[in-house]
Formats: sequence, structure tokens, C-alpha cells
Amino acid sequence: MKKKLSKTGWLWYIQRMNQEAFANINDVEKLKEIMASFVSDFSDREHNYKAEIKILNEQIKSLLDRLFGKKTEKIDKDDGQRSLFDTFEPDTPILDDEPEEISVPAHKGKKPGRKPLPANLPRVEVIHDLSEEEKTCGCGCMKSRCGQEESEQLEIIPAQMRVIRNIRYKYACKNCEGVEDDGPTVSIARMPEQMIPKSIATPGLLAHILTAKFADALPFYRQEKQFHRIGVDIHRSNMCNWAIKVAQGCEILLEFMKGEILNGPVINIDETTVQVLKEPKRSKCYMWVFKGGTPDNPIILFQYHPTRSGDVARNFLNGYQGIVQTDGYGAYDFLDHIEGIIHVACWIHARRKFMEVVKAAGNKDGKPTGIAGKALKYISKLYKIEREAKELGLFAEGLYRKRQEQALPVLDEFKKWLDAQVEKVPPKSLLGKAINYTLNQWHRLVLYTESGLVMPDNNVVENAIRPFVIGRKNWLFSCTSEGARASACIYSLIETAKANGLEPYWYLKFLFENLPEAMTEDEFKALMPQNVDKNLLENDTTPR
Repeated sequence: MKKKLSKTGWLWYIQRMNQEAFANINDVEKLKEIMASFVSDFSDREHNYKAEIKILNEQIKSLLDRLFGKKTEKIDKDDGQRSLFDTFEPDTPILDDEPEEISVPAHKGKKPGRKPLPANLPRVEVIHDLSEEEKTCGCGCMKSRCGQEESEQLEIIPAQMRVIRNIRYKYACKNCEGVEDDGPTVSIARMPEQMIPKSIATPGLLAHILTAKFADALPFYRQEKQFHRIGVDIHRSNMCNWAIKVAQGCEILLEFMKGEILNGPVINIDETTVQVLKEPKRSKCYMWVFKGGTPDNPIILFQYHPTRSGDVARNFLNGYQGIVQTDGYGAYDFLDHIEGIIHVACWIHARRKFMEVVKAAGNKDGKPTGIAGKALKYISKLYKIEREAKELGLFAEGLYRKRQEQALPVLDEFKKWLDAQVEKVPPKSLLGKAINYTLNQWHRLVLYTESGLVMPDNNVVENAIRPFVIGRKNWLFSCTSEGARASACIYSLIETAKANGLEPYWYLKFLFENLPEAMTEDEFKALMPQNVDKNLLENDTTPR
């Protein structure tokens, strides 16, 4: 490996060159040629060093922004983006088009009143009356009530535990007493089937514990402390075992949910890491998320796998035909070669690459300028078309036509512009990586325009995976693979319930009350979150 010399080092090297090499050269022009080659070589090296330093500075700023900067990817209304850093990219015009006109509604002088409290909450009337002395007027007469003022306050009752005593009456036939062949005939009242037989946990308690952890990100050890404060000792290990047993009982629902996803027109896929301590040979594993179903009845399915291999998606999609949308992870490349599958990429991931450039540039005025800013402007135009379509209520065929008429010309212009820029930018710089990523994914990025059933990005599944990521920051890891699979099951039920407008606690309580009694396929399918009538849960007033 050659040692890199500084400018001073090169001067020293030239001064200390082998004198005999020059002694044999009597041609002055030859000497000038040799010296010119040294100067040229030094200039090239200096240029490369400066370019490398610039790339390294970009990477440092990008890493600092990931650690300490804001996580939002939103841009200010004036297309500006505030940053933590002071250096800036040279200002170049973004686009020559005219600024967008923004209409601001007229200011209303009267402030809106307080939002009324929910009508379904029980009301307790507290009467505030005057004393007998205050009811007496100064003239000596008694005042008459002429009206009343009403106001509402919100009260909370701390969690209360209660014990359900199950009393089962027994009945026997006295006429059969003493009969030697069959013995006395005794009948006992039947109890409803339980999610966990012989357990102290009722459907309501199970729903409360699981909702607290998987919807509210409250780990079992914190719940253990909460229960202890109200006088009940439930060890975290018991809660963990309950979660695993509940998940095992709900596996049949997950199979039906998977089947409905595979029967849908679009599947969104994403994955994130999860640490499993007792997983053989590895602790860094993955939680995969598949979103499908219909727009009115979405289904979100979590699956735990020890690997991030593309075989996970391959096995899940076995025999599927339709649209599959993913990010640019290389394990999904096989989807391009499966007949019947249209592999669509995510514009948000492409946009994110250019946002990293903007954040690393740290423009003092907060505006994304330069090449990255112009790329963001093109992407913004694409999303403006989507926003207009949403405001018009366009879907399916109408959305497809709008994209064909308006989005395709923008995409064609954007592609030509990227092709012109790729040769001008160092490929190892943040900007070079952003441009090359977009061009490499281009054949997938444009495919969203071929259907009105798919969005330009994979945000629907990224939003679904976010509660898991938030929970992971609190409970950190799963001890066993069984626990990770149980988490996947319960997250599937809760997130699908939320996506269909159901409150997680009431849905889980309803499910745990009815699932043990289900026998047929239709009965099981009726309990899937997307098939449960919201009114059934709203009418359930059982104390939590």
C-alpha cells in the first residue's frame, strides 16, 4: 500500500529525487515534461483527497442527524428544511415553474368552544344549592329558583380488581340413589369454555394485560408493579405464559387472515429487527409484516422469523398473483422474476435518500436547494397529484387515469433529469447514492401508475410496524422464540382491529369470550377483526 503524501511531502520527495536520474537527462524540455507530470499527479491526488474529505464530512453530518436530529421527513410549507448544521450546499435554482398559490381561509374572530365530552360516558349529577340563609333576600323575602347553570368535568376511577366466583349447582336424582349398576345420576351446571382452562385470568384480565403491552407499550414488569400497588400479585412470568397460551389458541385465526391477504389484489411487505435472547446461534432476528385485504377491511399480519432472507417472503407468497410493494432491500429482487407478480417500489425510500443530502447540507435558510432540492421538488409534484386525487375522492379507475395523464409526464421529465445528473456527481457521495438508488429502482417506482389500487409508497405497512418499534424500545427483547411468535400473533390481532376501527381492549375481550366456543370455519372467521361488527363491542358495558 502506497503511503499518501501531503503537499509538503511531495515537495520533499521532488527535492530528494535520485540525482543520477536527472544527471543522465541533458534535455531541458524532457526535464520540464517530467516535472509537469509530477505537478499534474499531485493536483489529481489533491482533488481526490478534497472529494474524499467532502464525502466523509457528509457521512459524519448524516450520522449526527440520525443520532440527534429530528426524525420527521416533512418539509416546511416554503419547501424549507431546518437542520442542525451550518455548512450549506451552493444555491442553485430548484425549478423554473411559478410558485404555488396557497389560499388561506379568512380568520374567524370567535374562538371555537371546548369539545364536548363523549356522550356514552355515564353521568353523575352533583347538585350545588344555596344555604337557607343565602336563599333569604335582603328585604326579608325568600328567593325563588329561576334557572340553573350546568357544566361538566371529567373524572376517572382508578383500576379496580374484582373476583368472579363461579358457583356451579349440582343436581342428583334421589330415585336413582343406591342403584348398583349406574349409581346416582348427578348433573352439574356447565361453565363457558375458557381461553386458558383452570386459570384465574378472565377474558377481561387477559385483554387488559395484552392491550397494555402490545397497544400501549407497557412491559409486563411495569404491569406487575401496577397490580402490586392495588393489592394483587401477578408475576410477569405468569403474564408471559398467558400471552403464549392465548397466541396458541388464536393461531387458527391467523391462518384465515393469511388466506384473505393472499386473495387480495395488493400486498405490502416490510420487516424490522427484534432481539431474541434464546434463539439458537443468533439473537438478532426479524419481525415481518404483511398488509393486505381490501381498502374497507384491511388485514395486518405479523410473522416472526430468525432470518431476513427473501425465502420468508417467497414462502408466504407461494402461488400469489397480484401487486407486491416493498422497499429496495435486495432480498425482494426475486419478485421481479415471478410470473403474475407486479413488484412495486416505494417512493418514500427514494425521497428519504435525498432528504439525507438536504439534512447533511444544513442550509442556513432551511430551504432544500441544489440538486437534492430539485429532486425533492419532482417527488413533491407526484404527491401533489395524489393529494388532489384524494380531495376529489378518486379511486381505482379514476385514480389510474389521473396518474396516466399527470404523473407519467412528471416521471418522464424526472428520469431524463436524473440521467443527466448521474455522471456529474461522485457515486460515493450521499447525493450520488441517492441518484443511483432512484435509477436502480426506477423500473419498480413507476409501476404504481399502472393501477389505482396501490399507493406510491409503502407507508401503510411502515405505519403498521411503528407500534411494534415503539414497544421494542420499552421491552427491548423477547426471551424465547415462542414469546416472539406470541407477540407476532397478538400484534396481528390488535393492529388489524385498530385498522378496522375497533378499540383493542373490547375486541380482545370479545374474542376471548367467544373463541373457545367456536367450532366451525364460519364461526372462526366471524371472530377475525375485520369481520367483527363494531356495534357488538360498543354495546358491551362490562366494567374493565
